[in-house]
Amino acid sequence: HLVESGGGLVKPGESLRLSCAASIFAFDQYAVGWFRQAPGKEREGISCISSSGDNTYYEDSVKVRFTISRDNDKDLVYLQMNKLKPEDTGIYYCAAAVLEPPYGSTVCGGSEYEYWGQGTPVTVPS
Repeated sequence: HLVESGGGLVKPGESLRLSCAASIFAFDQYAVGWFRQAPGKEREGISCISSSGDNTYYEDSVKVRFTISRDNDKDLVYLQMNKLKPEDTGIYYCAAAVLEPPYGSTVCGGSEYEYWGQGTPVTVPS
């Protein structure tokens, strides 16, 4: 139902744009989150966006550098990642939820999502 793309190998300071393509009925009724799983670490929510796109949320380490957006006409959600750092390395997943964020103390939550993609890898060597 969700397919991520746009990952790759980039140098520190460079940019990538991830895309999340949805094949979910009434996708414009779903909030979407981007998650990152770094090597050896748990998956964490880094950004999420409301169904309308009016509200966006970011984890502190990506705030200012990353921008989440969506095009509900095309059933796409994007994550523009600028000034990438080695600590941004990981598998990036998108997920869709009927419930709107924020989801309590973690803001972008995790258990609230009904659909998950398979992930796209991002590598920023040190």
